[in-house]
This record gives sequence, structure tokens and C-alpha cells, in this order.
Amino acid sequence: MPRAGNKTKRTVKRPASPKPQASIGSTDRRAAAAAIEPEGWKGALRQYVRLYNQAEIDRYAPAFETLLQDPDHMARYGAKLARLKEAELLRGAIPGKSETKVEIERVSESASGREVVVLLKLHISRTVEQLGRTYAEYRAERERIWLSRDGGEYRITRIEPSLSERRPRYALRSPSGTEADGFFEEDVDGAAFATGSKPFINYDVLSGFKPSRGIRYRRDLAAEYADRWWNEANPAYENFEVNCTNYVSQCLFAGQAPMNYTGKRDSGWWYKGRVGGRESWSYSWAVSNALQIYLGAPRRVGLRAMAVESASELALGDVIMYDWSGDGRFQHSTIVTAFDASGMPLVNANTVPSRHRYWDYKDSYAWTEQTRYRFFHIADEF
Repeated sequence: MPRAGNKTKRTVKRPASPKPQASIGSTDRRAAAAAIEPEGWKGALRQYVRLYNQAEIDRYAPAFETLLQDPDHMARYGAKLARLKEAELLRGAIPGKSETKVEIERVSESASGREVVVLLKLHISRTVEQLGRTYAEYRAERERIWLSRDGGEYRITRIEPSLSERRPRYALRSPSGTEADGFFEEDVDGAAFATGSKPFINYDVLSGFKPSRGIRYRRDLAAEYADRWWNEANPAYENFEVNCTNYVSQCLFAGQAPMNYTGKRDSGWWYKGRVGGRESWSYSWAVSNALQIYLGAPRRVGLRAMAVESASELALGDVIMYDWSGDGRFQHSTIVTAFDASGMPLVNANTVPSRHRYWDYKDSYAWTEQTRYRFFHIADEF
């Protein structure tokens, strides 16, 4: 994702107790507000993040009522915690330690200072204990938070979590609006690309290049690459606003999966950077639905995969695709990078950066009861 400037990164600690107040009559109100003012809206954010971090351990929404005045978000957040707690009980996983750091990416404040809108990036690291083993998982989520000052204190009036995992970079439909194997390009204006990326040139992508047979898929290298670049962009590639499939394709390529260069956006699986100021890559490289169609198609050479029935059949370096609405259009891609104590996949992803996250994504706001998955076991040889 594009990096915002002037970020402030801090570890949130319990805020200091405010100075005791005298009875607040008309003459004392300003003095009481002044005693609280040094904390201001940042103090309210500290309190919010502290409660959020505790909820990551308890899997139960703490008493936000005095701070948060957004019943819609509380219902959404409470539902996520409830399904996550149930899922962890079923797999015998016990939450351990949790640490949440906050990065303030953007602040908009009214002239009076009474209304503030903050774009936050929450860096969450937590440990999970399961069957005598402990492993760590990481993710980085964005939330937009509205705060309003009431007297001397700020309250959170609205929270919008990022749903970028649910939002594809391109709409995968024909111009007539019906589903098709072809792809209808929308909004290709380059504004969603990060600035400063250096184009990546694959010297094997030459006119007439044909991938040779017998190339072994290096699952270890794919997983190592995924762990190296899960939380930052490799400057050798373009960085998309919705980057999950671009990231997974990079991981597959790092595992020595050969590109199928056709020079056509709607065929093959390839990446060439920018040519003449325009992006040059296939839909299958950067769009979830296109990649799942490509992996699901039979072929004799090049990147190949077999669709399997369950996550338990996957190996290191395999791929999972996510259809949040159950309508057959896949919007998110992850790659298997580790396994829990029961042998179930833990995955890495981008857009919402994630490392060793449990594969079912029930901890995501994008998840719905209609969510469907496709599991792809990448061929051992190409």
C-alpha cells in the first residue's frame, strides 16, 4: 500500500490518571477541562487501544460504553469476537499474550478542535497456545475513528474498519455485466500504485521463451519470501492499493514457478513492470478471481495446481482463495507459510498485512456466513 507521510508510531500504555476534579460549577468547568486537556483525543485513543488489546486476549468486548458511542460497530466487533472465540475453542487454541501498537497515519481536526477524525493502523501481535505448542501471529489493520469532545472529554462516535480484503482492484465481469472468463478493466489510472517502485525485469521473459519441464517448486523459498515481505512492499514490484494477489504471485515466483508470458492482460501468468509509463502484467498476476481461474485450468507446463477439498490437504507454499459473498467471485488470496499444532494451515497475506494467521479468516471483518474457499495445491514440478 502507499505509505502515508508523517506517521507517528507508539506503543500504547495505560494513560495516567487525570487529576482529581473539584465539584464542577460554572467557575470550575474550565479548570477541570484544562486538567484533562493534555490527554485530549490522544488520551481517548490510548484508552481505546488498551481495551482493544485486552479484547484480543479475552475474546470478549470490554466495557467500551463510556468511550464508544457507535452501536453498529459494537455489534460488528462483538460478532467477530464471538465467532473467533467459538472457532478457537473448537480447535483447542488458547490466546496468550497480546501487544497492540498504534500508528497514526492521518489526522483531520475541526477549527474548534471539538471534532477529530483519525486514520489508525493497528499492529497486532499475539501468541496462541495449542496442544502444548505456542506460535505467534501478526496482522496490521486500519480503522478510521471519529472523536467528539463533550465538555472536557473526548468520546468515539464512529468507527469504520478497513474492508480492503473484500474490495477487488478490478471488477471481474464482462462489459454486459454478466460473469465471463474474460475480464472487464475498471479504473486503470495508475493512481492506486505506490510511487517510487522500480520496475522488475525478468530476464527469462523474452520473445519465444518457453518454460522448460522439470523445474522443482521450492516451497521453502516461497514461504521465506512471504515471511520477508508480508509487512512491506518489495520495491522491485509495483505496490497495488489492493495487493494480496500481487504479493501471492511474487511468492510463487520466488519459489521458482515459471511465468507464462503472453503479453496479453487476460491470458498467461506474468509480470513485466512498467513499459512506457504503463503497467504491464496479467490479470492473473494481480487479481484474485483471475488467479483462481488460472490455477484451476488444466495445463501441461508452467505454473500448475490441483484444487483440493479441504485446507488439511495443503502444503507449504500452497494457495487459498476467498469468496466472501459466496457468489463465485473470489476477492482475496493467501499463501500457506506454517501450520498449527493440529497441522492446519497458517497463512500470510497483504493488503491487510498478515503473518501466520489462521487460514479461515474468521477474525476478519470481511468474513461472512456465505464465505467460500478454494484450496490449491501447487504442483511439485512445473
